[in-house]
Amino acid sequence: MLFFDDIPDDYHSVVGTWQLDADDVVAFARTWDPRPVHTDTAVAERSPFGTLIASSAHLFAIVTLLFARHADEIQVLAMLGKDKLRLPSPARAGTTLTYETRCTGKRVSASRPDAGIVVLADTVTDNDGNVVLAQEVTLMVPRRT
Repeated sequence: MLFFDDIPDDYHSVVGTWQLDADDVVAFARTWDPRPVHTDTAVAERSPFGTLIASSAHLFAIVTLLFARHADEIQVLAMLGKDKLRLPSPARAGTTLTYETRCTGKRVSASRPDAGIVVLADTVTDNDGNVVLAQEVTLMVPRRT
């Protein structure tokens, strides 16, 4: 378990990987983002992407799950912000996604001295190294007592 005081300024970690299965892309999209490029293989093959792609909501869900399962177990009190969100490349069905995070800033909270503010820069890449999601996440993390 990592508390604020345990996170070094140069913290970097591979949070996890995820196999982006076509059936899962379709199932998720049918409920949460039912656009044909996410749900219809024939339409997706004629799209500029050439295949089914995961919706942004699906990527957010994957990142959330991988972070929750992360072996470092950063003790998050609250997510304070998600900024600089970018989706520069499509997340194609059939690829393996790799989620990495690194600390880009940290400070003791001005309003809660028992907690700190940690800023993480996250990237998710596909198996070809293309960035499919990049974001900056600001977290409130408890300090060790």
